[in-house]
Amino acid sequence: MEVNSSRVSGSGGFGFTFPTFISLYNNNVTIFTERFNPRGFISPIADGALNFYKYKYLGSFWEDGKEINSIQVTPRRTYEPLFTGIINITEGDWRIHSFDLFLTKTAQLELLDTLGINQLHTPVNNDVWQVKNQVLYFNFKQFKIDAVGNFVNVYTNYTVNKGFPKKFFDKIVIKYDTAVNKRTAAYWDTVRPMPLEPEERKDYAIKDSIYQIEKDSVLSQKSIDSLNKKQGKLKPLEIFWQGIDRKKYNKNYTLEWGVNSLVKALEYNTVEGLVINFNTFFNKKFIKQKSNFSIQPYMRYGFSNKHFNAWIDINFRTRDWSTGKKIKRESWGFSGGKRISQFNNENPISPLSNSISTLIWGNNYMKIYENYFGSINFSKRYESGFRLNVNALYEDRMPLENTTDFVLIKSKTYKFTPNYPQEKFLSQFTPHQALVVSVGISIKPGQRYIQFPHNTIAIGSKYPTFSFNYAKGINKLAGSDVDFDKWKFFINDDKNFKLAGQLKYKIGIGGFLNSKKVFIQDYQHFNGNRLAAASEYVNSFQLASYYGNSTIAPFYSFGHAEHHFNGLLTNKIPLFKRLNWNLVGGSNALYINSKTNYVEVSGGLENIFKTLRVDVVTAFINGKNVSTRIRIGAGGVIGASIKSNSKGRSFSVDL
Repeated sequence: MEVNSSRVSGSGGFGFTFPTFISLYNNNVTIFTERFNPRGFISPIADGALNFYKYKYLGSFWEDGKEINSIQVTPRRTYEPLFTGIINITEGDWRIHSFDLFLTKTAQLELLDTLGINQLHTPVNNDVWQVKNQVLYFNFKQFKIDAVGNFVNVYTNYTVNKGFPKKFFDKIVIKYDTAVNKRTAAYWDTVRPMPLEPEERKDYAIKDSIYQIEKDSVLSQKSIDSLNKKQGKLKPLEIFWQGIDRKKYNKNYTLEWGVNSLVKALEYNTVEGLVINFNTFFNKKFIKQKSNFSIQPYMRYGFSNKHFNAWIDINFRTRDWSTGKKIKRESWGFSGGKRISQFNNENPISPLSNSISTLIWGNNYMKIYENYFGSINFSKRYESGFRLNVNALYEDRMPLENTTDFVLIKSKTYKFTPNYPQEKFLSQFTPHQALVVSVGISIKPGQRYIQFPHNTIAIGSKYPTFSFNYAKGINKLAGSDVDFDKWKFFINDDKNFKLAGQLKYKIGIGGFLNSKKVFIQDYQHFNGNRLAAASEYVNSFQLASYYGNSTIAPFYSFGHAEHHFNGLLTNKIPLFKRLNWNLVGGSNALYINSKTNYVEVSGGLENIFKTLRVDVVTAFINGKNVSTRIRIGAGGVIGASIKSNSKGRSFSVDL
């Protein structure tokens, strides 16, 4: 699709200019986004629609010598993804003439309360009818927000059977003209199919005037001084709870610096006792160079073992997203100092979860060690969807022991475990050095893009992502004591089967080609979980111990899969279907050999109050049932979008 012109009041952007093409000739209809209902909505004229709809003939009318039949469509069952309303069909050739349909909560509509669709079709020639105009209107009343709105699309100048040159259709799905938002008001007066309403005229006049003033002054020293002063005075006490986040504006760059909250960064573990983290950040964005430079110093002190650790991360990132050029996004990272690390570098248990578990229930699940380290990392992403990551890491690893047994609630049942993975070892590891070089590549074939005037954005592909990782432990160089070669290949994807639900999976194989000298830090770990709060779905085992499955085997295979039914089955249960809670089922499996294998099977409900998910999980070790537990996590139309920043700076919700 080529977008020639676009205008939004008070903006130099491109706005919501994607025409929403809704065709009832498709069996399954998606409106705006799958977030409104990932199953889609069944068309009243779909194959097999008689199984879902009731039809009532309301009579007919004539237009341009053609008889039009008016038919009322009604869902046979509530809480199915079905339309309600009237559809008009031409007599004899049975084309859609027009329709006026709507969706409500009883049609499994999410987020919105009501969504109406009105279309009028007209003949383009003797053989082809197309949409002439389309109106979508909605109302929303949730979270103390009451809103209504509408979208109007008018379609003209159809060209049927147009001849396109070879390779015209490529990976660019939507393309914006370089002058898309540069058209004059006079231009819009000649092409706008509908006149602006009085409220819209006022909105354009006010917002456009303000925007022009701001645009003219945005790079002026007066404007920059105003932005710098607008932040107000620095309040040092904010460092304790809110944290400090300050920006300095300049014509050529923006500098952001701050300190994370000291209180929110407090931790507790049996090795360090109470831990205070002093984490700062400095980020400089160079406007003309389209690059970022950041420095993040970290300082950490444990009051029980009296150890002080400090390290620093330095990152440089650049982007080349100019129109007509291939996407090239690369970054360099340099880190070094003295730090605390988990034995599994994927950090399967968060500091907050471990602090609560240790203080209240006496379960010190997180196992850590101390290390002097230095690392260099390079990553690059290409337009094709290919990504490359290279990392070199040197660590001088030192064991740590428990130094405190303090808990808030004394209990006869609790007993702290040693600070090493006792599931695999009977004693602490010996101090050693390790030099490890790793390479990771991934590719998502068939990547598609939206091309804006000055950048290009990837929008995904129908194919899964293929990833390969290889790590080499180099012996003797720089005193390194390790000697191993390990690899892993995996495939992951998220497939929407519409009415049948949504499947998410990650499957892979791997192993050690060489395992002459491997310490616990370099084992292949599989993320476990011993807490009631669910760990990351489709990337972990919900009941497994954190290191019980760690291995140096020459070959292993694993798989994570879950199917979200999105209302299928549960929408058949009387009364319960009104809750719009959805069934989800899954399984996690690991196979090393016939004597070492682990399987989990789970079933649960999600979209509970739009945010929660509850699963019952059963685990089997070598075919024998060993445990059944409940896991509670985030899941549903809102909950599934909640992501936590790995460094604890923020939470985000994608809508």
